[in-house]
Amino acid sequence: MNTHACGGRAAAAPPTLDWHDGQPYSRRYGDVYFSRASGAEEKRHVFLEGNHLPRRFASLAQGQAFAIGETGFGTGLGFLCAWELFAGTAPPRCTLDFLSMERHPLDERELAATLALWPALARYAKELVARWPRRVPGWNRWHLGDGRVRLTLVLDDAAAVLPELAPGMDAWFLDGFSPARNPEMWTQAVLDGAARASRPGATCATYTAAGHVRRGLEQAGFRMERRPGFACKRDMLCGALAGNARAPMTTPPARAIVIGAGIAGCAAAAALARRGVPTTLVEHAPRPAAAASGNPYGILHARLSAGMNLLQRFILAAYGYTLALLDEILPADGIARAQCGTLQLACSPEEARRIGRLAAQCWPAHVFRPVDAAEASALAGVGLAHGGLWFPSAGWVVPERCCAALARHPSITLRARRRVEALSATAAGWRLSGHDADGHAWTDEAGIVVACTGHEIAALPPLAHLPLTPVRGQITRVPAVPRSSGLRTVLCARGYLTPAQAGMHVLGATHGFGDTGTDVRAADHRENLARLREISPALAAAMRVEMLDVAALAGRAAVRASAPGATPLAGALSPGLYTSLGHGTRGLVTAGLAGELIAALACGQLPPLPASVVRLLSPAARAAG
Repeated sequence: MNTHACGGRAAAAPPTLDWHDGQPYSRRYGDVYFSRASGAEEKRHVFLEGNHLPRRFASLAQGQAFAIGETGFGTGLGFLCAWELFAGTAPPRCTLDFLSMERHPLDERELAATLALWPALARYAKELVARWPRRVPGWNRWHLGDGRVRLTLVLDDAAAVLPELAPGMDAWFLDGFSPARNPEMWTQAVLDGAARASRPGATCATYTAAGHVRRGLEQAGFRMERRPGFACKRDMLCGALAGNARAPMTTPPARAIVIGAGIAGCAAAAALARRGVPTTLVEHAPRPAAAASGNPYGILHARLSAGMNLLQRFILAAYGYTLALLDEILPADGIARAQCGTLQLACSPEEARRIGRLAAQCWPAHVFRPVDAAEASALAGVGLAHGGLWFPSAGWVVPERCCAALARHPSITLRARRRVEALSATAAGWRLSGHDADGHAWTDEAGIVVACTGHEIAALPPLAHLPLTPVRGQITRVPAVPRSSGLRTVLCARGYLTPAQAGMHVLGATHGFGDTGTDVRAADHRENLARLREISPALAAAMRVEMLDVAALAGRAAVRASAPGATPLAGALSPGLYTSLGHGTRGLVTAGLAGELIAALACGQLPPLPASVVRLLSPAARAAG
């Protein structure tokens, strides 16, 4: 992911579009986005017909997935045309993966204005426009069309993205403005990257007929030919790699079992169920979200650093994915979830340096922006001594309601009060056994198993070698006072403070490594209250925290699992055995995308993350290392 110097502050990108005679025109590249004759018909002629997609979509077998790559998302018109064709011609239960790269995305108003030119595509455009505010730099994964279409939108340079793709594309839309206007999109490295990321027999099409583009594609391995172009354009190029151009059959698992019904388990079950995989969710407690996911409120907290290493790229992608997922499953009604924003405050020299480095880069303002103490106070509704970073789309979630919404799917069966005591491989998959709450023995088998059990994995030999550490955390519930009742946002520093709900704030959370106790402790209440004084000495004074009887304060303690480097273990451990473990305090942000990754891997579909991040998260690689 690239960020660029932006005058010492985060800001939205400058306007991308000009309008010439009612048509969008790229200010940056000095070129049109599509033909004046008809942009939609141009996309259909060049990309859909050029890749034989009407025939190929119609001939898909039940359950097959087809993957398209695109080198310039632009206005999204090519994607919408492909989606419309797929919806109208592909058999039921087939799915479409569409991966597109775009370095300079349109903003919300620009996208809506350009797509409004095509009223026949309005039903598809509406879904895309609704997801657009959740975009983040780097990788984005969105489910559209009742889950039949997966859009992976990568906001980065094509040259940086293509080496991160595993061979999986069946067709390419080679777009990205004229080679004369945007030569970076047509380099040999980009064309070679498209070929390497393709399955045998993959096709490509492009509106350009430039000789150096044709020669470059032939050098990459495509057999190219000229065909009549659209409207007044005489020629275009189409090609194919050697091999069978039929997408291979990907057979989703016949059944899956997910161990653990916290946020990680429910997210993994939901991702599998979305793909039509019957999934049993096994939980030892009476209900989901009874352990580490059972706090009354959890905050969406994406703490980033300016370096944006692989873990940071995952956290950013997971933050965007989670916001879009919550839009689908949980209303921001102030009861189950609130999009009240989060302020990360520069309360210490270390935090001030981190925030300053981030603010010196160019970040989209809808993701976050720097604010001074005066603006932070205005946003929060209470006086604050420090500025920091404002995340307008963040806020708080009730984890129990989130888990319930994720597990509320007809393909998910919850089996509560069942403890898993043994896990072993079979010829067809994996066998689980244990006892229920009444002492009755039970066994179950499935082709794949996903372990989301936290630090308790030590009891299961196939998982016992994974590097996880229990981490105890305690929250404190503090009575609101008139001054604190005006708090409108979540405040974060070393700890966090939520706006008051039912007259109580939630303050947290402690970190006790290697501690598995769940008793509520007065010492931990004192630690949380000390962090409140760091967040806002004025609020702490108004709430008279020095006078509170810590022994009488309400709270909750739970145990999470942490992995080395605070990097989750998400992916395949061995054939048919997957894990989503070690999310630590970031589970509300990271568990959703981890579940999506596992489901994509299990079903043989396009991963939602770059290959380098998939390797970073891999439990098999981490266990071997």
